[in-house]
Amino acid sequence: MDRILLSTLAYRSPEEVFPYVRSFTDYPRYTDHLKEVRVHGNGGVGSVYDLVLAWWKLSYTARSKVTAISEPHSLQWELTNEIDARGEWRVEAEPESAPDGEETASRIYFEAIYDPHSANEDALSLPRFVSLDWVVRKVKPRLLGEARTVVERLVRDIEGQRREVELTVHEMP
Repeated sequence: MDRILLSTLAYRSPEEVFPYVRSFTDYPRYTDHLKEVRVHGNGGVGSVYDLVLAWWKLSYTARSKVTAISEPHSLQWELTNEIDARGEWRVEAEPESAPDGEETASRIYFEAIYDPHSANEDALSLPRFVSLDWVVRKVKPRLLGEARTVVERLVRDIEGQRREVELTVHEMP
């Protein structure tokens, strides 16, 4: 199993940050590879989200289920189709990290634990002569750049303006 654990600061309280983390339907605004999100449920525990992804010549719909919510601090999820993956969005108050001119801050953590080799090659619509191992080798180095883009866009939505954000990598495969 591989693990990614990243964090950044948003200059808002956990109560202000959490609705953005919880709003899966807004995620296509944060990444170029997520094309659509379809919701099955009311957004609470047990809700399922179909995440329609596209990259290069590949397309895939990941099905993510919300497994636990502890508002405004934690949202846990797991993928329920083809790939063994689970993770958590966590929001922790960190007012001491607020810069001058900002009232407070919260640290936003994103964690994903996954087995990249658990994917079903048939489910990924791989082009002819392209192996799953090749795809995994190409995608892994791009994960950090993609995470940075997601975090910058998420913080822009939370704070209402664009700024340079610091992405802290706690663990990366």
